[in-house]
Amino acid sequence: MLTIEHSIEDQKAALATKLEIPMEILAQKCVEVWPDKAALDRVLSEGLSTIPLCSLVYAMDPNGIQVSANVSRDGLSERFFGQDLSQRPFMTNVVPSRGFILSNVYISRGTERPSVTAVLAIANREQRVLGFVAADFDLRDLTLTDMPPDIPLTWRQLKGDPAIRQNLFQQQRVKSDMDQHIDDVIAIMEELICERGIFHGKLHFSSSRATLWSMDDPYCYRLHVLDEIINPVVCLAYRKQAYPARAVVRPELVRPVFERFKMLREGDEVIYLRSGSLNIINGMVGLNFSCDGSHYLPVDDFLSKGSDFWFGTSLAEPDLTV
Repeated sequence: MLTIEHSIEDQKAALATKLEIPMEILAQKCVEVWPDKAALDRVLSEGLSTIPLCSLVYAMDPNGIQVSANVSRDGLSERFFGQDLSQRPFMTNVVPSRGFILSNVYISRGTERPSVTAVLAIANREQRVLGFVAADFDLRDLTLTDMPPDIPLTWRQLKGDPAIRQNLFQQQRVKSDMDQHIDDVIAIMEELICERGIFHGKLHFSSSRATLWSMDDPYCYRLHVLDEIINPVVCLAYRKQAYPARAVVRPELVRPVFERFKMLREGDEVIYLRSGSLNIINGMVGLNFSCDGSHYLPVDDFLSKGSDFWFGTSLAEPDLTV
């Protein structure tokens, strides 16, 4: 399984492999002219094109003070000569006397875009560090792998707005128009998901609306207000099609999920469901409660928990107020 963490490390390792030789060659050329600024600028200008995907190079002394111009594809910029870079994200780790480090992704002050920086120590023959050469890379330029990471489908609980949580017991559920038609809504949602190509559906109980994502147009969601989502004719807005083969949720579990939404909506007058969503492709349920706390969990986990789990006093139950 390629996790997000592994994907990031693989991307950085692939970039480091590309940079190792050209960065070492550039550092050696900097040693030969150190600390002559004009010569450094010339060496960096010549070296920029040898570093794959690089947008900017510059040199710093051992204290992180820039001792060269900024060298980019647009030429030299003297504006940043002498600036203190010691506290920038790419200088927070110790740079080895041989080899280089690749920073974590950060937001560049110059471009205001996600970037990474490779920093290589410039050392003389006695291995005394004279300074550093740095190469910046815009994340937009780094197309290193097309393999998407696997997002772990585990139960996740997220805190909401503290202002809502602290006033939780001063509020009470008000029956919405959707609540009054919930059985019809459930029947229509089952039809849309099982027979009409909707793979992700979300019910907003308090505001009586639904948002739907269709297999035919997955990049755009459709918004339906109450009058539309309680009228069976809405099904004709989506063509009849086979249940998607890649869905991990069995079609017979769709209605039970929405029935469980109804239970969580009506089970308590203080802690109640504000919105619930189902995605049959990744098999995840999303819940947002009156306390503004949210849960994201696999369908099987969701259906295995009854009302006692959500509203009882068991020590094993999740705390809905966080």
